[in-house]
Amino acid sequence: MNQSHLIETKISSEQVYKGNFLNILRDTVLLPSGKQATREYLVHPGAVVVIALLDDGRVVLERQHRYPVGRVMVEFPAGKLDAGENPQYCGQRELLEETGYSATYWAYAGPMHLAIAYSDEVLHIYFAKGLTLGERKLDEGESLDVFTTTPAELLAMCSQGLVTDAKTLTCTLWLQNVLSGAWPLQWVPATDIALV
Repeated sequence: MNQSHLIETKISSEQVYKGNFLNILRDTVLLPSGKQATREYLVHPGAVVVIALLDDGRVVLERQHRYPVGRVMVEFPAGKLDAGENPQYCGQRELLEETGYSATYWAYAGPMHLAIAYSDEVLHIYFAKGLTLGERKLDEGESLDVFTTTPAELLAMCSQGLVTDAKTLTCTLWLQNVLSGAWPLQWVPATDIALV
């Protein structure tokens, strides 16, 4: 399918802000109509979210205060990629650091773009099973509660508006379809990458 009539082409780019975590760019683009426009967007390093399945069918979730929205949010474990980091390694690291769980088997569900109008962030969705509980290793300044719930209870929290985090809502859809057999996964053993 030819989509060339939809493509915007970058003419120039200006860095508006450079932070420790996010950068903001302002690009001038050529529109398909031949006119020019400005596009401002966040450059994000990417992240991973983990849908961790316990042997009894429950899933692992977190409660964490998110400053930009001023609320404690219910979320699946997640974290940003370090520069050049393998997404599966990031998922293993974040799951252990935040929840204390390590997993024997992993399955890559796919990528998700969270805010396509103003960010280039890609979030990689992983499933994990064969969980073993160990000690959490939270980052300095990180505070969160870990809890488990059934998929039905999670779905109810979503329908009641208790879960409003986009990644967790999307991952709940993934969870439903994986558990029903509609969206099969390819499970592989955890890699031998040592978790630092």
